[in-house]
Parts: sequence; structure tokens; C-alpha cells
Amino acid sequence: MIQSLYSGATGMEAQQLNLNTIANNLANANTTGFKRNKIEFQDLLYQNGRTAGADTGGGGIVPTGVELGNGSRVVSTAKVFTQGQLKQTGEKFDVAVQGEGFFQVQRPDGTFGYTRDGSLKVDGQGRVTTGDGMQVLGGFQPIAPGTTSVSVSPTGEVTVQGAQGAQTFRLQMARFANPAGLRSLGGNLFEETAASGTAELGNPGENGYGSLMQGFLETSNVNIVEEMVNMIQAQRAYEINSKSIQTSDEMMEKIASLKR
Repeated sequence: MIQSLYSGATGMEAQQLNLNTIANNLANANTTGFKRNKIEFQDLLYQNGRTAGADTGGGGIVPTGVELGNGSRVVSTAKVFTQGQLKQTGEKFDVAVQGEGFFQVQRPDGTFGYTRDGSLKVDGQGRVTTGDGMQVLGGFQPIAPGTTSVSVSPTGEVTVQGAQGAQTFRLQMARFANPAGLRSLGGNLFEETAASGTAELGNPGENGYGSLMQGFLETSNVNIVEEMVNMIQAQRAYEINSKSIQTSDEMMEKIASLKR
């Protein structure tokens, strides 16, 4: 009887984490370049009262065993790196990645971060930065004062027109063997881990790298309707687990009140 209390408690805890994940996805439904989290569960260890396949002692084999589960747990909240929709903005420094790849940026401590947020800016020194002021690497050259136009091709060739004439350079993007292994830092940034593998730089539009779309931003890949359905399922599962605890408590009360 006690076992059902613990199993129900682990189920409630797992569904609470599920709801937290869903809430975070919904909160970032309009975050540029956001990738939704997918929560995954595992069942806990089992208590084996009778092992399937054991010898019955008379030459027979036990066809099925007796196993008692101990509930569930959350094993991962993996990022889902499916493509978000592209929203046209018309801004020359808005660049969306269509396909695989990340922009590489330099964080304040000198380490590298990676982002799908292509809402780029230019600081007072002409450097191309993120909205938080972190410099975007991957071949971006400073934009000189007096620049009249900036053109970014799908394959990463950038042409800057200004008073001094035209300047051209080519961008590179980063990709990972296992992007789901990246660590989320907040601020639309990721950092590499041992699970993600090291960053591999390459040219947009080549060898499987995504292409660049100037004047567009990639929206979140959160499907609001799907997340609402997931929320209802999490709520119902939470209620069912709480009901199992309540029922177990009532059964224990019955046992405690038995009279000879």
C-alpha cells in the first residue's frame, strides 16, 4: 500500500516538471529563434517478486513474473531544433538561418556562444553584435560609417556599399553533431558541451549548412495548439496521480480502523 503513495508522488513530481516545461515553451512563443523543449520520462526500478523464466521446481518454467514498479522520473528536457517559420521584417541587419547552423558570438568572458537569433545590430565601433551587445563572429567585418547599403546573399557573401566603394566578405556558420546536447544559457544563447561535440564552421548553403535570408527572422518553433493539448494532458495526469495517493490513503485508513 505504501508503494502506491511513493509511485503517485513521483508521478506528480514528473508532471509538475512537464507543466513547467510547457509553460516555458508557451512563454517563448514569440521569442526569435527559440527552440521548444521536449520532456522525456523513464520508469523507475522494479521490485521483482517472481522472475519470469524461473524454474518452478517441477520442470516447468514461469511464463510471467511479478514486477512492482516504483513510479516515473524525468530523464531529459531536450531541445527540438526543427525549423521555425520565417517572418519578413525588411531590416537589412535581420538575417534568418534557414536550415542547419548557428551564428557564433563572443561572450563578455571571451568564450563562444551560439545563437539562431538573427536580429543583428551595429555598435558605435561598427561591429556587428547581438541585441545584448555581444560581437558576432564568423567573418563579420566592421560596418564603416556612411554605409549606404548592406547585402547578404543566401550563401553568406556580404557586399557593403559606402563612400569608399564596395567591400565584400563571406560569412561562416557553426553546426554540431548533436545540437540537442547544447547547454541553454538564456538570452537566446547556447554553449557547446561534451554531448554536443565541438563546433564545426562552414559556408552557408554548402555541405548541409543552412542558407541565410536577409530581411527575415526565424520565429519560435513552438506550436501553441500542441502545447495547450500537452498542458491539458499534464493536468489530467497530475490529477490522476493525486487521486491514486488519495485512494491509497483511504485504503490505509480502512485497514487502520479494522476491529477484531
